[in-house]
Parts: sequence; structure tokens; C-alpha cells
Amino acid sequence: MSEPAEPQAVPDAELSHAGAVVDKAVEYMVGQQLGEPAIASALLGGALAMMSRSMADEAIIAVLENAIAAVRSGELNQELAP
Repeated sequence: MSEPAEPQAVPDAELSHAGAVVDKAVEYMVGQQLGEPAIASALLGGALAMMSRSMADEAIIAVLENAIAAVRSGELNQELAP
């Protein structure tokens, strides 16, 4: 089987819409009293599955390395601050 092609740039409107759908899904799961670790794990698993269908392994690794760097630098904690 051939390696998936590199993804195309996502239009801002499409990304915004997808983000809004995810926000609603998270809101629904919280309302169902699912734990935050379970919700986050399910979202991450779904995201990895989607990426594996549309991105090369090295591109996925680069995305994950960027996420790790954001955690290590405290960038995620800064985004959560009021």
C-alpha cells in the first residue's frame, strides 16, 4: 500500500467549523459525565486515526513533536490561564 499524500492546507472556515463540532462533542461528553482523561484520550485516538489516513508517518511524528514541545515549554498552560 502506498504512503498517504501530504495534506492540503485547510481553509480557515473549514477548520473553524470542525473546531466548533469538536467543542460541541466535548460539551456533550462532559454532560454525560465522562472523565476528562477519557474524553481527551478518545479525541487524541480519533485524531491520530484521521491523521494516519491522510498524512505520512513523518508528518504525524512532526505534529506530535510540536505538541510535546508545547507541553514542555509550558505553552499549553499559558493558553489555559485566565
